[in-house]
Amino acid sequence: MKINVASLSGGKDSTAMVIMAKEKGLHFDEYVFCDTGVEFPEMYEHLEKLELYLGRKIIRMRSPKSFEFLMLEFVKKNGQIGYSWPDMSNRWCTQRMKKDEFKKARTIIKRKYGCKDSDIVEFHGIALDEEERSEKNKEKVVKYPLIDWEMTEKDCLQYCYSKGFDWSGLYEKFDRVSCWCCPLSNKKELAILKRDYPELWSRMLSWEKRTWRTFKPGKSLSDF
Repeated sequence: MKINVASLSGGKDSTAMVIMAKEKGLHFDEYVFCDTGVEFPEMYEHLEKLELYLGRKIIRMRSPKSFEFLMLEFVKKNGQIGYSWPDMSNRWCTQRMKKDEFKKARTIIKRKYGCKDSDIVEFHGIALDEEERSEKNKEKVVKYPLIDWEMTEKDCLQYCYSKGFDWSGLYEKFDRVSCWCCPLSNKKELAILKRDYPELWSRMLSWEKRTWRTFKPGKSLSDF
């Protein structure tokens, strides 16, 4: 018995994967979305729309400890208070709020289907132009249908648009529609965030006052 599980970030690539899979007759037993709690409001609307299209509920996982708590208040083993802002060398948010939660989802799925861990086949939405990312996850059975279908990131976005999925314009503002507080955001995206989401921008400013690392190396939010 093989249980096909779609790892769904909610972005253009994973969305293209699941809607194209439905058209191609590739069956997923479950869809899993790991909610960081700092997703754009439009993302939750998108997921509801996607559930209607798929005719299935998406398993939504969420860490019992919020992003804000882990960033500002969590006490690490070395006594340090909070993880502070993530960066390329310490993407704790991905580990704690996505990878760890997906592991929990696998446990839920195993109980539901009475299957073994090795029976679960994960499907990840990695596009052709990011093929090098498919070299990860060697310890699990993972498939990358977008690569097999030769779908680039641009192809995925246009395909989603053609099917009526537009994230209420998020991709017209941002290159990536992951967490609104991501330090990997570029200067243009930060300016749009400040202009169009002033409440979220204010939260980020308040967080920075309470933590020990600047938003980007050598640059605070105030610098932007």
